[in-house]
Amino acid sequence: MSKYNKLKIAWACRRGMLELDFMIMPFYQNCFDLLSEPQKATFVELLEYTDPELFRWLMNQQTAPTAELAAMVKRIQDHLADK
Repeated sequence: MSKYNKLKIAWACRRGMLELDFMIMPFYQNCFDLLSEPQKATFVELLEYTDPELFRWLMNQQTAPTAELAAMVKRIQDHLADK
């Protein structure tokens, strides 16, 4: 059994910015179950940040504050590029 409440995470993936919905939700739906436990924790942590922060990171306007978050942002960007 997973320690993550997938319904709660899915709800947190729904953002106020439509652009973020199109970036974060597909990654969650397609990739979350394939992540390692530390990566899952990082993804959940990422969702705690504000929409403007996430948008700046995903648009390469700023760098995420930790290496783990920056790596997760890169994973999301790579997933988008593969589409």
